[in-house]
Order: sequence, then C-alpha cells, then structure tokens
Amino acid sequence: MNHNRTATIALFFVLLELFWATMSTSSALAGDLVVQLSGDDGVTAIGAFNRWDQDGNPRKAVNPKAAINSPQVDFQAVKKGRGKWVFKGLRPGRYDLVIMGPRRRRIEGWHYPPVLEFDPFFGPHAPVEEDTAEFIADDIKKSRHYENKVVALAMGGDKKNVRVLVMLIRDLPTSYTTGAGTMRFEVWQYTWKYGGWLKEKRTRVLHRVLLQVSELRRWNWLWDPKLGGIELPAQSKTIDYKIPDMDELKELKGLHSTTQ
Repeated sequence: MNHNRTATIALFFVLLELFWATMSTSSALAGDLVVQLSGDDGVTAIGAFNRWDQDGNPRKAVNPKAAINSPQVDFQAVKKGRGKWVFKGLRPGRYDLVIMGPRRRRIEGWHYPPVLEFDPFFGPHAPVEEDTAEFIADDIKKSRHYENKVVALAMGGDKKNVRVLVMLIRDLPTSYTTGAGTMRFEVWQYTWKYGGWLKEKRTRVLHRVLLQVSELRRWNWLWDPKLGGIELPAQSKTIDYKIPDMDELKELKGLHSTTQ
C-alpha cells in the first residue's frame, strides 16, 4: 500500500515538472508583435495572417464566403492608445498584416510562398530583373482568363523562379446572383524552362470574395510590401508603420475605388 502511494506521489511530481517545463518553453517561444502607427486617420482594426506552413502549404482553406470588410485573420491586435497596437504572445513565424481603415480602406501585406515543392520562400521585396518583369506582365495581360480584369500587382523571385501577386476580377454579368462580382488574389509562378519563362498551372490563393459589383467598386483593397513577410523571432518585436496619405495610397497596387 505504502509503496503504491509513494509511486503515485512520485509520478504526480514528475508530471507536474513536465507540465511546468512545457509551459516555460511555450512562454519562451512566444513574443509580442507591436505595431506603432503614425498618421492614424481612424484605423479600426489590425489583423495578422499566418498563411503558410513551413513547406508553403496553406494552413487553412480559403473561405469563398469571406467578406471584404471582415478579414478572416488568424490573430487580432489590441489597441493600446497613441497609435500602438499589440499582438500578444505570437509564436515565432512569418506574418502578413492587414489594416482596416475608414472610407472602405483595406491595406494588406504579403510574401511569396513556394508554389512547387522544395522551392524557397520569397519576401515581398525579392528583386526581379526589369526585362523579366515586363515579359511576365505582358504574358498575363495577353492570356485568356475567365475574369475580365487580371493584373500583376507585384513580383519577386530569383533567376529560376518568379512569383507574381495577381488580382483577378470579374465585374461583368455572371451566372451568380444578379449584379454580383468575383475577386481573387493569388500567387502565380513563372519558372525558367527550356530557355524561357513558363507559367506553372499550380497557384496559391490568398483570398476569394463574392459581392455586389456596386459595392466592389466602392472599396480600396491595397497591397503594401511593408506589411508582409514580417519575421517574428522568439521574442517581442516592434514595427513602425505610417498610414499612407491620399497621394501615397494612389501609388499602392490593388483595387482602387471608382466612386471616391
């Protein structure tokens, strides 16, 4: 009897020690991501996406019923005042931020995940030679698509692979609900093969939305590389971000309102 009780107590303390060790390790691996805004003109929310796993596969499926005004982020920052927003206890990783503002404004960051197996990640600032970028943009423009607006917003890569952030919009009549339009943002890849750049069939989808065309045309959904591919180590980190003014917003790529 006493032997069993002693063994039970010993096991309890072993499990307790393992529990606290696990908690300590988890705490050590988590950090805060602080976003310090300037030029804040009424930001309503800041969220973070942890889109891709270590192999570049999506961590969750894209929701085709997602709403443009309510990003389905993985983490939500808490406003602390004086332009300070805090994501508490994020795991180390690579994050893209989205900032929601007044007048139907959404500014989002991105980076380029692998499209094919064993390929590397690229940051949003990865360089692409000018002639290569021109060829790819022209190839996309000349290709046939279901959408009536297909635009290469940005590119990044190396001498073997170039990835493209692409906006695809169909705002012409469709078989969907009357007056509805579709919009997607995807990452495409062009690979250097046989002496030329060839588009891979496989893509990575960031967003897919369905909404009334009249509402779509009222939105600014813009992309800023400063908000993408943010590396968070195993400790807290602060990034500074200036909300673009009206002139700077016009320079950002993406969906620009046609009604404002």
